[in-house]
Amino acid sequence: MSGDFLIEGELGIKSGVAGGNLIILADSQAAGLLAAEVAVDAIENVPGTITPFPGGIVASGSKVGSNKYKFLGASTNEKMCVTLKDEVEDTQIPADVNGVYEIVIDGVDEESVKAATKAAVEAAVKVSGVLKISAVNFGGDLGAYKIALQDLF
Repeated sequence: MSGDFLIEGELGIKSGVAGGNLIILADSQAAGLLAAEVAVDAIENVPGTITPFPGGIVASGSKVGSNKYKFLGASTNEKMCVTLKDEVEDTQIPADVNGVYEIVIDGVDEESVKAATKAAVEAAVKVSGVLKISAVNFGGDLGAYKIALQDLF
């Protein structure tokens, strides 16, 4: 009654690559968020890739497992949480960083994820206030693929 309801008539499934990621560290939340948004826009232009989180940006940086709840497969990466940088031992947030955003990239194959990652980095570094772009692999526990950012350039 208030719009269209659309659903696919057919649905297929195929193996792919899940869990490519970027961590954008910026001098402010505004700069970090803008960089994440332009990175997601760049990824949308790479065929065969998606950013599976709403708006393309992970709501809280992720890690494998949980320190508190053993039944959780993933939880917030407190060492990369900017609001906890003064409270967490071994924080990985430098003192000048006040905005951190994670982007997860899934694709039909490794080359597509690499292309999307490169496009995202190239877009994000153009935003004033971006201090560093990194990625995480969690010692290989996140998946079978490891995309080294330096190898893309």
